[in-house]
Amino acid sequence: MAFYVYMLASDRNGTLYIGSTEALITRTSQHKQKLRPGFTARYGVDRLVWYEVHDSRDGAFHRERQMKKWNRAWKIELIERFNPGWRDLFQDLQL
Repeated sequence: MAFYVYMLASDRNGTLYIGSTEALITRTSQHKQKLRPGFTARYGVDRLVWYEVHDSRDGAFHRERQMKKWNRAWKIELIERFNPGWRDLFQDLQL
C-alpha cells in the first residue's frame, strides 16, 4: 500500500495546504467537493499541485509534519520544480 503527502493550492502562488493520506484520489475529491468543513473549504484550496509517494504511513506523516514547518518560499520552490505551471494534477492521477 502507498501513502501520500500532497499540497493543494487555491491558485498559482495562492493559499497552500499540506496533508497526507493513503487514498489521494478520494481525499483530493473530498477537498474539491468541500465535503469536510475547515481550512480548505473555507479558503477554496482544492487544486492538487504537488504530491509524493511513501512506503509507510509513518513516513508520509513525518514528511507532512516536516514540510508544515517550512517557510512558504521552500514550498513554492518545491511546487515549481515538480509542476512549474501549477496545473491541477488531479486529472492526471492514474493510481
